[in-house]
Amino acid sequence: MLAAPRLEDEPGLGRVEIFPLATDEPALFQLIRHVFETYWRSIVFGTLIQGAAWEVRAPGPPGKIGLLDGYVTVDFGAWHFHLCIGETKGVGAAPTPPALARHRRCARAELYRGLNPKTGAPNTWGFRMFNGAGEQQITVFLPSPFLGDDGKPLKPPRWERLAAWDDLRKRWLDLDPDPFDRTGTGFVHG
Repeated sequence: MLAAPRLEDEPGLGRVEIFPLATDEPALFQLIRHVFETYWRSIVFGTLIQGAAWEVRAPGPPGKIGLLDGYVTVDFGAWHFHLCIGETKGVGAAPTPPALARHRRCARAELYRGLNPKTGAPNTWGFRMFNGAGEQQITVFLPSPFLGDDGKPLKPPRWERLAAWDDLRKRWLDLDPDPFDRTGTGFVHG
């Protein structure tokens, strides 16, 4: 059973409601595969840390999503990325020391929604992973009803853009769409 949602105040993001996810290799592989095969057109992804925000769009559907030595690889042809989601042992004469393997592996995965600092209503939605040292591995910014794919504000909000969020909540948390997600009035940085 997964932990209950919790609220946290995060520098740069503001108040965030976090929905913990399973971090075992099969669950993460299935989730990553679903997100990138299903929503590649509408997501933005990268890392979001103090001082850097990588907001990458996929050039097309992934040509391959594979698993090797605990790493999932999402390959778009001209470029790809790796995330450690399982046990990594290294190869041949270069084994991975156990402490380094624990550091690299995803220890925390979550769906989250950022809350407007003035109204408390949701205004951002996403999925993110952190390694064993608490360092961010990836953030996937899900489509927002307040922003178009071009990043420009949408007036009025287009609530159908919450379809990816609603789908992920249902598939991985067994939660139905939440009317609270449709109470916001616009996008505000935390």
